[in-house]
Amino acid sequence: MNIIITGASKGLGKAIAEIFADDNQGHTFFLCARNKEVLEITGKELQHRFPRINMYTKVCDVSDKESMQEFVSWIFGLTNKIDILVNNAGIFLPGSVHNEQDGVLEKMMDVYLYGTYHLTRLLLPKMMQVKSGHIFNICSIAALQAYNNGGTYSISEFAKYGFSKNLREEMKPYGIKVTHILPGAAYTDSWSGSGIDPKRIMEAADIAKMIYAAAHLSPQACVEEIIMRPQLGDI
Repeated sequence: MNIIITGASKGLGKAIAEIFADDNQGHTFFLCARNKEVLEITGKELQHRFPRINMYTKVCDVSDKESMQEFVSWIFGLTNKIDILVNNAGIFLPGSVHNEQDGVLEKMMDVYLYGTYHLTRLLLPKMMQVKSGHIFNICSIAALQAYNNGGTYSISEFAKYGFSKNLREEMKPYGIKVTHILPGAAYTDSWSGSGIDPKRIMEAADIAKMIYAAAHLSPQACVEEIIMRPQLGDI
């Protein structure tokens, strides 16, 4: 399979790449992230651990439409078939609507909504042409329940979730599956140094396992939504 993952240099994006690479099927990966050094280290590490895969990495900022256009042109220079797209890139800027800095809403929406929207639109024509593929949109439990100090993060996740639900309906006639993932707290770099016990929250691999399972159902089955929370509930 040809698999595209955004925000793939670490955390959940890396965990998703790992679980697909580990099935020994020789998949081809197109990974992107903003940090070139970390992305290249991740790509080389995965290629070394899983020698059957084909690993390609490219720096891309999903909040920049031109950067995404370059990313997609680069992909189509290597393949014309997209089997899986994982829209995972994200940032977290805490704050409340009434006191967060001006411009935070635009920045968060550029990543979560516009980035997902534009990248998906650039890839869809070839997927629709062959009537196959699976799109995973990584949202958040914050798209279902606003919380204190969530502010613009919750707003942007609500927007991405709405986009994903609409896309699911649109893609039904084209044989393209769309799955929205809404995880609660999972231990990634964003939680390191927080003082939270890693055993209190989920592992990134937990979410990756669910995505892998959803990607391997029969063509006539689609998992529309996956909601995951730590066993003891949200933090």
